[in-house]
Amino acid sequence: MSFDLIVKNANLPNGATGVDIACRNGIIEAVEAGISADAERVIDAEGKLVSPPFIDSHFHMDATLSLGLPRMNRSGTLLEGIALWGELKEILTVEAVIERALKYCDLAVSQGLLAIRTHVDVCDDRLTGVKGLLEVREKVRDYIDLQLVAFPQDGLYRSANAEKNLLKALDMGVDIVGGIPHFERTMDDGARSVARLCEIAAERGLMVDMHCDETDDPMSRHIETLAFETQRLRLQGRVAGSHLTSMHSMDNYYVSKLLPLIAEAGVHAIANPLINITLQGRHDTYPRRRGQTRVPELRSYGVNVAFGHDCVMDPWYSMGSADMLEVASMGLHVAQMTSRDDIRYCYECVTSHPAKAMGLEGYGIEKGCKADFVVLQARDTIEAIRLKATRLNVVKSGRVIASTPARQTELSLQDRPSMVDPSSYAPNEN
Repeated sequence: MSFDLIVKNANLPNGATGVDIACRNGIIEAVEAGISADAERVIDAEGKLVSPPFIDSHFHMDATLSLGLPRMNRSGTLLEGIALWGELKEILTVEAVIERALKYCDLAVSQGLLAIRTHVDVCDDRLTGVKGLLEVREKVRDYIDLQLVAFPQDGLYRSANAEKNLLKALDMGVDIVGGIPHFERTMDDGARSVARLCEIAAERGLMVDMHCDETDDPMSRHIETLAFETQRLRLQGRVAGSHLTSMHSMDNYYVSKLLPLIAEAGVHAIANPLINITLQGRHDTYPRRRGQTRVPELRSYGVNVAFGHDCVMDPWYSMGSADMLEVASMGLHVAQMTSRDDIRYCYECVTSHPAKAMGLEGYGIEKGCKADFVVLQARDTIEAIRLKATRLNVVKSGRVIASTPARQTELSLQDRPSMVDPSSYAPNEN
């Protein structure tokens, strides 16, 4: 029996070591020790971590890599970023959206990021971003699972043609219904928008992913409405609330009521650590709020929590490199989730948890799963986050589509080693 690819001597995220992974026709056919068979290509992982690919469950690809167009966000605030995006939309072209998005996808592949859910603004009557990203989705379909969310960024009721444009975008092939209730003119309009958008999703059999309560205002409670509408319309498991940053400002009593409602409704929670810690708390002096939603508390209630990158070099965020390990690292620092178990959990927030939120099939390192994975210059998931580990090989459908040399540094020091490998420093786990 011959395989297309065998990876030998791998460590897995579940703690298994010394495992071989055999792939054929784009599927993992065996995960066990000591596979003795021929293969067109053999990779010796040498005790390194082999992980399912990274997943970004919240991104804005229509704006990515547009930093400086038409000008810089001088204040660094969310509201100036929104205003800047409004200026950019007026001069946006389909060709520019496609060019920047494809360039970002190249970067994503190099980082082992092979599934992305991106929101695309539908408040532009030309639907420029929609047209561009539908074409990008087709171009990258062989190596990136790209989900598109119809996002009425200026508000479903605040923007005159938002609902009409959203329905048109869905008719064109956009996958998911989005929203931004806290940006409507009133709390009542926000609640109405949640209900209407969930009804559209229910009518069409679609998922929902809503920017929800991305504010420091503790009275912004649209996640409660989202959980209710999920129950009313029987959308359990198909709905995500993204950001949820107002929860960091809510009093503990109200949150103790809210968390069971989210869990009961089966709503996924998507935090965006890099952006939440940057944009929230801007009106604070000191003490200054951290901004990220209550990840440990959501976890304790069994809510599926995923992390997103949100932005890379765009009107809202001038940093970023498509590195979901950076996202996981910021998430654990902000949430003070630094136990060994907590760090492993944060790794799951950029792998298996977003896979569940996005409904990805065949994800994982098990027999019968898609042969999609990443070989990392790290021995386990904790070390991977600590080092922002180099992606040695990125595999899609059993074929290596990206490779990076191992990170090493030569030293010229008397009586010291000639080479430093960052993955050679192991903690004492005893």
